[in-house]
This record gives sequence, structure tokens and C-alpha cells, in this order.
Amino acid sequence: MHMADALLSPAVGGCMWLVSAGTIVYCSRRVRRELDERRVPLMGVLGAFLFAAQMINFSIPATGSSGHLGGGLLLTILLGADAAFLTMASVLVVQALFFADGGLLALGCNLFNMGFIPAFIVYPFIYRKLEGDDPNRKRMVAATILSALAGLQLGPFAVVLETWLSGISALPFSAFLLLMQPIHLAIGVVEGVVTIALLRFVHQARPEILARPRGDAPGNALLVAFLAAAIFTGGALPWFASRHPDGLEWAIAHATGEEKLKDSKRGIHQTLAALQTRTSFMPEYAFRSPPKRVSDNRQSAGPEEKSAGTGTAGVIGVLLTLGAILGSGVILKKLTHPALR
Repeated sequence: MHMADALLSPAVGGCMWLVSAGTIVYCSRRVRRELDERRVPLMGVLGAFLFAAQMINFSIPATGSSGHLGGGLLLTILLGADAAFLTMASVLVVQALFFADGGLLALGCNLFNMGFIPAFIVYPFIYRKLEGDDPNRKRMVAATILSALAGLQLGPFAVVLETWLSGISALPFSAFLLLMQPIHLAIGVVEGVVTIALLRFVHQARPEILARPRGDAPGNALLVAFLAAAIFTGGALPWFASRHPDGLEWAIAHATGEEKLKDSKRGIHQTLAALQTRTSFMPEYAFRSPPKRVSDNRQSAGPEEKSAGTGTAGVIGVLLTLGAILGSGVILKKLTHPALR
């Protein structure tokens, strides 16, 4: 559900940048005041795991489409809304800057759709209400499934609304909406099941992490397990990921007859596209292709080469995300010094 810049006007993209940037400032201040530095490693390994998990698309039967884990709900349950939003921001920034996954103009929208909605709408108003003050296993399972479904309806609806407000005539509101919502409903079911499985794993390993207010710091074994899972997922599983377009690409293709909308070649779109070309050293999680020559008759990279490149990108992305989050934790810790308040 990573939006490309072609889906947005500068006005809408800029407004959502301001909304998401403001939320980052708000969350940073709250996390800084309440920061338990022992929990920063958990933010790091969860962000690294989510980066890897979002690379693995699973097929949606009988549709020709695929989906991937969003992860916003999982992060919020384990970390709380503020830390979850900052963790998601780190994941999306690494994806956009270094792997050209999601546009730079669209970064504010992507962070709102995938981070703000699950953390500040779905979790407090749906998950917590359904889970109740005295949760049991059945209530947690029901809360997780229904919250995942809600998140995968609200997020895609936001994509459609942002595209409509941008005046993208190739994607009429009603037609785009009727394509986006059902396909993401199916993705939401998988999101819910995966989230439940991961929460059960955490509960068995360190049940106090799920306590509210947030409990003790995670043990080293849990951190190592998530980091190992992140490296394995990002490095090995791309070989088995679905090649079908994701839900957003599928909806665009069915609405327009083309897999992708063409980016504007003017103004801010052109500037940001050029910047992303310079910063993304492995665009779309693959090795950069050498410049084409007229006399060069070599074939393009095959599936094996692309998967090898994607696996390499996965491991690099996991480490970059981990480093970005741990680095952010160090900065927030320094900002808690009385002289800097």
C-alpha cells in the first residue's frame, strides 16, 4: 500500500507531509519524556523485522493480486502508539530513500495511512474497546482480527481519498474505491492472523511486554529471535514471495488498464524523483542495472538474479532500519538531558 508520487498533487502531498511531520514531533516529545532506554532495542528489532516482512508479498487466491504485512497494529500493541509511529516512520523513510519503495512526495501520506491510522485510530477506538480492561485470549483474538480488518479498510480508503483530492482523473473515486476496499479486506484477514501468531509468540516469551502500562524491557533472547527472523525473512524469503502486483497496483491496473500511473515530469515531482534516484542505491530492492547501450544485446536480469538482489537488499535494509531506530533512540536520550529541555 505504498503510494507513488504519481497518485498525488503537490498540495495534498505537502499537506500530508505537514501532518505526519507534526505527528513525529508530537510522538518524539512524548517518547522522550517517557523513554525507557531498555526498550529502544525492541523498537529497533521490531522495525527491522517489519521492514523485512513488508518485502514478502503473499498471493490473494483467485485475484491475481498480492499483499504484505502492514504491521502498524502489531507495533502499537507491543510498543504503544507514540513509539510505534516513530518506528514505522523509520521503516518508511529507509524504504523510500534507499530502495525507492514509495514516493518521497507520498511519504507523508504513506506514514499517515500505515502508521497514524493503526496507532491513533484503530488501536484506541477499536482494539482497546474490544479487548476491554480484563482481556482474555478470545477477546484479544477477536480484537486483533477486527482491528486488522478495520485498518486495512481505513488505510486504503485514505489512499482513495488522497488520490481523489489530488484530482487524478484516471482514478475516479467510486471505481477506485470499489476496487481497493474488497482486495484489502482479504489482505486484512491475513494481517490479523499473522499479528495474532506474533503476539502469541511474544506472550509466551515475555508476557510482561504486553502489560499496560508497558512492562519490563524485553530479554536478550527475544531481541535475538526477532533480529534473526528479520535477517532470515529479508535475506531468504524473497525467493518465495508472490510476483503478483500488490493490492494498490492491482486496483490501479484494473481501473486504468496500466500497471502504474506516469509521474509528472514537472516541478516538485521531477525534483523529488531525481533526488530519489540519487539516494536509492538498490531501487525496488534490486541491483542497479548498468546503463543500456544501443549495441548491448544482453538479456535483462532473470528471476534468480532479481531474487538474489532482493535478498541482499533485504539484509541491508534490515540493518539500516535497525541502525536508524537505535540512532534515534540515542538522540532522544541525549535530548532528555536537563540542559537541553
